[in-house]
Amino acid sequence: MAKARARTTTRKVKDRWKAKNWYQILAPSLFNNVPVAETLAENPDSLIGRVTEVSLQDLTNDFRKSHIKLLFTVDKVEQNTAHTQLKGHVLTSDYLRRMIRRRKSRVDGVFDTQTRDGALLRVKPFAIAEKRIQSSQKKLIRNVMNEVISKEANAKTLNAFIRDCLDGKIGSEIYKHCKIYYPVKRIEINKTEIIRLPTVIIEDEKPPEKVEEEPSKPKEPSKEESELPSEEELIEEKPKEEQLKEEKEAPVEEELTAEDREMVEKPKKKTKAKTTAKKKSTRKTTTKKKKEVTPE
Repeated sequence: MAKARARTTTRKVKDRWKAKNWYQILAPSLFNNVPVAETLAENPDSLIGRVTEVSLQDLTNDFRKSHIKLLFTVDKVEQNTAHTQLKGHVLTSDYLRRMIRRRKSRVDGVFDTQTRDGALLRVKPFAIAEKRIQSSQKKLIRNVMNEVISKEANAKTLNAFIRDCLDGKIGSEIYKHCKIYYPVKRIEINKTEIIRLPTVIIEDEKPPEKVEEEPSKPKEPSKEESELPSEEELIEEKPKEEQLKEEKEAPVEEELTAEDREMVEKPKKKTKAKTTAKKKSTRKTTTKKKKEVTPE
């Protein structure tokens, strides 16, 4: 009896890994539906709600964005592919520790904003001051953060706002407004959370495409212009006397130039002759002086 029971128990045990299937997880449309990871699941329904963590460097191939982690949640499964939606992003802890030092103040903020397409976001920026600052100054910096974030979010869609947060444009915009009140060293968006998805579908504004200008066709001459004689015809109609004059004037110029050259060369020869005559006269005077100086 004991042996029979042992056989039945061994038969009932099944390998659960064999019953599972592989599913490919795709990034949302904001990142061009790039394949992100693969996972195992028994049923496609068990995949819905799973959260995957991906570095932004893996999606953009930019090593400068390795400190940004993106969170995707699976919301739909088709055959062996799982589609996701963006849940938010977080900065890595080692990146934050590297920026925060002693004798410096850190200002954190938590703000809920709504985008133009109706999405609700929770944004958590932080600022680092060069020195220790008072609580009143921290409060002023938080107010500036809230104003800039709400202004940027209300004017943009969810995808455009998230893209600006990841690129650092929102942080640089806050920095421009904060440095007026206090010299802040750095401002970045530490974390974003999507609380509610967009309720209105608004297409992202694309930059205007450049229109290629067609090459301008040569204008056809009018009847009046066609009747007028061309430049070649006018040249041909020149009187023969003018042509003869031009032919005669050309060699005269050459002769004059030759004569001018001769006139220029002649004074040079005279100067040489004068210099030789001067040298001879100086020699004679020196010889005369020597004769006078010689004793009797």
